[in-house]
Amino acid sequence: MNFNLSQIPERKNKPRISGITMVMDKGLSIGETKDFLSIAHPYVDIVKLGFGTSAVTPQLREKIQVYQSYDLPVYFGGTLFEAFVIRNQFQDYINVIQEYNISHVEVSDGSITIPHAEKCGYIEKLTKYGVVFSEVGSKDAEHIIPPYKWIELMKAELSAGSSYVIAEAREAGNVGIYRGTGEVREGLVQEILTQIPEERILWEAPQKAQQLYFLELLGCNANLGNIAPREVISLEAMRIGLRGDTFHLFLSKDDME
Repeated sequence: MNFNLSQIPERKNKPRISGITMVMDKGLSIGETKDFLSIAHPYVDIVKLGFGTSAVTPQLREKIQVYQSYDLPVYFGGTLFEAFVIRNQFQDYINVIQEYNISHVEVSDGSITIPHAEKCGYIEKLTKYGVVFSEVGSKDAEHIIPPYKWIELMKAELSAGSSYVIAEAREAGNVGIYRGTGEVREGLVQEILTQIPEERILWEAPQKAQQLYFLELLGCNANLGNIAPREVISLEAMRIGLRGDTFHLFLSKDDME
C-alpha cells in the first residue's frame, strides 16, 4: 500500500488460498491485457477466459503467456468444458489444456445435464492435469436448487478432488445464489456456510452490492469471482475499507472517539 494507514485489515499474501480475486476476461485484446496487468496484477489471483471465448480468441497462446508471465493461472470457462463433453470430446479437452499449458480447469454443468456421479468422475480425472474448480448451480433462472442440494453437491465435488467449488451466478450475477434482480439469496448462502468451509468456496460476485455483501459477511479475505478487469482496483480498495461502502467496516469505534 502506498500510504501508512492504521486499522487496515490484513489481506492474505500471494499466492493466496483464501481472499482470492478471480477476474473474468470476456475478450480483452493482448494490449488491453498488458495494460490491465500493469496496474492490477498484485490484486489478481486467477483469470478465467469466460465461457467459450478462448475458442475464438485470436493469438490465444500469446495472450495466455502474457498472464503466465505475471505468474497468474489462467483457465477456460466451464462452458467450454461442457461444449467438449456434450460432443463426446473429453479427451480432446484434455489435449487442449495440455497444449496451452493450462494448469487450472473448471468443471461445470450449468448449460447441459450431466449425472452428478459422472461430473465427479470428470473432476477426479482432471485432478491429474491441474487444479480443479467445479461450479455448482444452474444458469437457468427457473431451475431453483434447494439449499440442502447445494450442500450435497458441493461436498461430493470437494470429495472428488475439487480445490474450490464455485457458487454459480453467471457473468451478470442474476441466477444461482442470486435472484433475478441481483439480490443475494441470503438464506441459501448462510445455510451453505454451515456445512462448507468458506475458504473452499469461490463466490461469483460481478456486482458491487454482491461483493459488499460477502465482504461484510466474511471479511476482507472473501473469495470473489467474475470480477471485471476494470473493477479489480476498486474491489481491492473496498476489501480494505477504502471505499465508501466499507469505510467504517474495519474501523475501531474506540479509536474514533
